[in-house]
Amino acid sequence: MTRLSVNINKIALLRNSRGANIPDVVQFAKDCEQYGAQGITVHPRQDERHITRKDVYELTEVVNTEFNIEGYPSEDFLKMVCELKPAQCTLVPDSPGQLTSDHGWDTLLHQSFLQETVSRLHQHKIRVSLFIDPDLKRIEAAKKTGTDRIEFYTGPYAHDYWLDKNKAVQPFSEAAKYCTQLHLGINAGHDLNLDNLRFFKQHIESLEEVSIGHALVRDCLYLGLANVIQLYLRELQ
Repeated sequence: MTRLSVNINKIALLRNSRGANIPDVVQFAKDCEQYGAQGITVHPRQDERHITRKDVYELTEVVNTEFNIEGYPSEDFLKMVCELKPAQCTLVPDSPGQLTSDHGWDTLLHQSFLQETVSRLHQHKIRVSLFIDPDLKRIEAAKKTGTDRIEFYTGPYAHDYWLDKNKAVQPFSEAAKYCTQLHLGINAGHDLNLDNLRFFKQHIESLEEVSIGHALVRDCLYLGLANVIQLYLRELQ
């Protein structure tokens, strides 16, 4: 079964807007797990506009499912991750001021850097995933870095889903088959939601994990957290 990892950045963003601790990010993560989520994802950025370094340390103490820390592999980020040793670290090619992740790694251009980074994380027994587009050459180059998994950037799929869902999922389906041949694990994330998630899963071979935040939090506003977690899990069955 494909695992659901809940990205809680938006909860931290809401908390930060008032300068207090409401909503409580740590409690929200614990509630997600209680209601059935199989992982918690955070993406701390340098400006700490949502998840802070303090949050990451506090969450490390309470997350009982798989903890996934994602971000750009700056030196301070890597030091923190190597110290905390989460189950997984997802490397994304974000610039410091970037609003949200909107493209995958150019693993051909950055192969040496990524290989060194993956090796460093592996020394601390941390599973590594590279945020990537469904490009076969870049997937082949990703394999050469030594990464355990890739995470498909699914923004284009979500954008084109209502135009032609079969055409939208095709490059991801083909890329997933290639990943399987290369023995690369497959994660996915960005703009997946209750409308497009099931179709994506049905067409992606060996999809191990999805990371969902923005859409899930939006749904919680209307439907409630406990109900929403179950709805997303149902789409992944």
